[in-house]
Amino acid sequence: MTGEQTRAAAAGGGVSSAEYGRTASFLAIGVGLTGLITYVYFFVASHVLSVTDYGEIAVVWSAVFITVSTLYRPVDQLLSRHISENLAKGEPPREPIRVAIRIQLGLAVGFAAVALILRGPIEDGLLSGNETLYWVFLLAVLFYAASYFARGYLAGYRRFGLFATMILSESVFRTSFAVLVAVGLLSGQSAVAIGIVAAPSLSLLVVPAVFARRARSAPPPPPPEAKRKASEFSIGSGAGFVAAVLVIMLGEQIFLNAGPLIVRGLEGAAAAGFIFNVLMIARAPLQLFQAVSTSILPHLTSLHASAEEGSEEEFHRSVRMVLAAIAAFTAVVALAVLIAGPQLMQLAFSDKFSYDRGGLLLVTLGMGLYLSSVTVNQACLAQGQVRRASARWAGCAVFFVAWCLAAPIGEEFLRVEIGFAAAALLLLGLLFLIYRRPHERPEDVPTAGSEEELEARLAAVDEGA
Repeated sequence: MTGEQTRAAAAGGGVSSAEYGRTASFLAIGVGLTGLITYVYFFVASHVLSVTDYGEIAVVWSAVFITVSTLYRPVDQLLSRHISENLAKGEPPREPIRVAIRIQLGLAVGFAAVALILRGPIEDGLLSGNETLYWVFLLAVLFYAASYFARGYLAGYRRFGLFATMILSESVFRTSFAVLVAVGLLSGQSAVAIGIVAAPSLSLLVVPAVFARRARSAPPPPPPEAKRKASEFSIGSGAGFVAAVLVIMLGEQIFLNAGPLIVRGLEGAAAAGFIFNVLMIARAPLQLFQAVSTSILPHLTSLHASAEEGSEEEFHRSVRMVLAAIAAFTAVVALAVLIAGPQLMQLAFSDKFSYDRGGLLLVTLGMGLYLSSVTVNQACLAQGQVRRASARWAGCAVFFVAWCLAAPIGEEFLRVEIGFAAAALLLLGLLFLIYRRPHERPEDVPTAGSEEELEARLAAVDEGA
């Protein structure tokens, strides 16, 4: 395939290079601002709440996002894939929407039933007997069923402006409750926690705008070749790709959220809040880095699919360039931590905790390794290595949890910090081996401009990552 043919194929899929640029810009702005505003929520909460109350907020946040990422992403991806596919074939997407509604309702009802049956263990064992936090957890997960459905719907219709607006509005609504507590209009942990419920429910107010413009949102009819490719696609042929991406996402959630939950069980809510703050060194850059990771995938996919001379060399050069930028960024952060890390953490999250410089440097190292792993993972996706990559994510996530629970280190915080850095190093090494020795499956390669490639890009846009 020549470079011109590759560009024509992308256009035939309904997504031009200009549209890719606009999509990447929308996602970069939305994700970047979302991460910044989410940080403000925890910044304000850590200053207005006691260490124990703040730790419980961190625990319920982690529990909500692990649950919704596991439960609801399949329907998100089902909608984004099949709505796009039906529109490309000139068919109405009513059936996939009806199927998705049934599945999402079933998942939400099933979760509600399990959560109500297990109310005692959840409320007493995880949430320190706090009834309000239990209802925040339950209602937030239920509202996110609608939120993730809307994300998939908007992605399927390629309404990326509204998609970015919705995830941004979630952060704004959530943070507004913490700000209201800070200025004295509301008070207490419950008011801060309600923001976690308000975020997905109030953000849905942006969705009705899509219906007013939906008639103009369908892409132009594809050429006959694109129609033939679309007709060959089935749920079965795409199920493995979707399942593998879900495993990767669950691995990300475990890397970033398992530490506070494990420490909560071992040492209590206040300790969980402390380690949550420490891991924000990795969380905050990851939120901003998602703009890079989502935009580099189509770039690498196009290079990998191209038969032009030098495209493969450019593929590897692009990966090296991003890895070099990550190394430089990590070095700058490490220097700042070395000079004034504990003081900066107290400035960011109040002086209720004392931070160890060595532990902060360990997490900084882990951050660099983790961001590098995400970059190499995108290269593996472009090479059609999604199944092999997902197995490595799963194995490293299991290793991290096992280390945090059973490592022969008595100090729990140090155990999590070492475990995070070690698991990130292991993950980077395993993914790099796949990247250097790919054994691709053609059905796993997300063709430039296809629904699968857009889906893989959107899979990285997870506010709770």
